[in-house]
Amino acid sequence: MGWDAWTVFAVFWVLFVTTPGPNAVNCIQNGMALGFARSLWGVAGILTQATAFLLLSAAGVTALIAASPVAFLGAKILGAGLLIWLGVRGWVRASRPLAAGQAAVSGPAQIYGRALAIATINPKSVAGYLAAFSQFVDPTVPIGAQMGVIMPTALTLTALSYCGYTALGVGLGRAALSAIANTVIRRVLAGCFILYGLALGATAVPRSGG
Repeated sequence: MGWDAWTVFAVFWVLFVTTPGPNAVNCIQNGMALGFARSLWGVAGILTQATAFLLLSAAGVTALIAASPVAFLGAKILGAGLLIWLGVRGWVRASRPLAAGQAAVSGPAQIYGRALAIATINPKSVAGYLAAFSQFVDPTVPIGAQMGVIMPTALTLTALSYCGYTALGVGLGRAALSAIANTVIRRVLAGCFILYGLALGATAVPRSGG
């Protein structure tokens, strides 16, 4: 993965993991109720989910590449469509309240398990990871070499994002929930998803010769 491709991927992943949703709300609520150090078990749960879904996405993309270039192209186009759908969905729901339930004061296993469960059922999960991942894989380069760049980048940005949300919960309390629930902020991020999906879809569609 060259520098330009890595930059596009990194910018996209920042958008992907900072868009407010159940994970962000859970991290803020953990920070409010448990403090920063104990809340890191929740971030660990999110990173476990992210690692598993990145590996599953890599396996799925590898299978598509092996099966057919046409199948891989179809996955890229469908993936771009899903990103647009996530953006439209986020825009429509921007005025609705975010909710992940109240964080209970509990032990590390409960904090970790709760965060893992919330991350796993997140609408951006399996399909979202596959959609995002498929856009940045070069079928002419071994997947292992690309994963050596993609995995550390994605997991580092994911960790920074949710540690940041946890710190917001510790420092700002309920004001942090109000900030990420802001309709304008959520619609700007949703619009970015739509634009990214359109741009990536445009690059995926083959251009006819002549």
